Amino acid sequence: MSTKIRLKRMGGKKAPFYRVVVTDSHNARDGRFIEEIGYYDPTKNPAIVNIDLEKVGQWQSKGAIVSDTVKSLLKRSAK
Repeated sequence: MSTKIRLKRMGGKKAPFYRVVVTDSHNARDGRFIEEIGYYDPTKNPAIVNIDLEKVGQWQSKGAIVSDTVKSLLKRSAK
């Protein structure tokens, strides 16, 4: 089982809202997840990014792979 940290799409049509979740890589994008560790709202100006960096570190130490999009969000939230 490979664990990933990636986005889960929420919200309505043309109003996306994303949750940052830890999930098994075989699950569907919006399917089951292990833990929710943050959220991202691109519809606001400026976009809202709130990610628990401590939990990201814990999951990475357990072998979780961070998706490219979440990596860019982590850089943005670290500023």
